[in-house]
Amino acid sequence: MNCPYCRQADSRVVDSRPIDEGSSIRRRRECATCGKRFTTQEMAILSVIKRSGATEPFSREKVIAGVRKACQGRPVDDDDLALLAQRVEENLRATGQAEIEAQEVGMAILAPLRELDEVAYLRYASVYRNFNSLDDFEGEIALLRAVPHEPIEKEVKEVNATRELSKS
Repeated sequence: MNCPYCRQADSRVVDSRPIDEGSSIRRRRECATCGKRFTTQEMAILSVIKRSGATEPFSREKVIAGVRKACQGRPVDDDDLALLAQRVEENLRATGQAEIEAQEVGMAILAPLRELDEVAYLRYASVYRNFNSLDDFEGEIALLRAVPHEPIEKEVKEVNATRELSKS
């Protein structure tokens, strides 16, 4: 790691701590040449393999943008979308794979989105599950009615309370 002050490559780690619920590591370093300290952050990269075969880093912002379209006109706010994107990323990282197919990312969005808003879920599922007829919609609606779920509101409130505590 190059020192941001003198550009020398020789530094030693003084302190390491997990951050962001263990998804990143914060390291405090000291330059062996100039003695100044600086902080670095390390995060394992989760790559998405697109249909074209190209790979790109996973982006919560892209998840939010895709889901936002499905949530248009629905009572879903930015905090809800941010929490959904975080849950999707955590679920994908939990698989232990460094590279994930784009289709798998789309499918990983479905369960948290259903908990958030069933209408948005139907809109999104119709694209990712390639609904071709009303029968596809009716079948999915029948599944929604048959298998109840718990709303995500409780989790959103807990996250917001944690944010408020950390600001204090």
